[in-house]
Amino acid sequence: MKRALLLLPILLLPGNGADTTTIAIDLTGLRNRTGMIHVCMTAKPKSFPKGCDTDPDRRVASAKASDTGPMVLHNVPSGRYAIAVLHDENSNSKMDMALFLPKEGYAFSRNAPIRMAPPKFDAAAFEVLPGKPVHMTLKVRYI
Repeated sequence: MKRALLLLPILLLPGNGADTTTIAIDLTGLRNRTGMIHVCMTAKPKSFPKGCDTDPDRRVASAKASDTGPMVLHNVPSGRYAIAVLHDENSNSKMDMALFLPKEGYAFSRNAPIRMAPPKFDAAAFEVLPGKPVHMTLKVRYI
C-alpha cells in the first residue's frame, strides 16, 4: 500500500487559539506521485463535495503529490465539516471524467463510502471541538 503524507503551508484561520484546534490529514493509497493534491473543507452541506468552490467560507489547499508530511490545518474553529480530496494527476485543477466515472483519485473525510454518486455531507461530516486536535487517515480511491 502506497502512503503519501502531505506537508502544506495551510490555512491560517481566524481564532485566538483557545477556541480553535488543529486537523492533521494523512493520505494512503496514492497510485503515483505525479500531479497535485487538492483539498477542500466546508461546513455547508449544499457545497459538498461538488460545489465546494462555491462556498465563500471553504478552506482549500493544494500541494504537489510528491511532497511528504502530514497536512495540517491550524486554527480551525469548532463546527461540523466535511473534506473532499482530489489527486489531480495531470495538474489541470479539475476532476477528469470518463463518461460518468472519475479518472483520477479522490478521498472523503471519514472515508465515506461511494455508491452510485459521491457521498452526502452527513456521511463525511466530522465534529471539530475547541482544543481537541483531529487526526484522520484518508484512503485515496481510483476507479
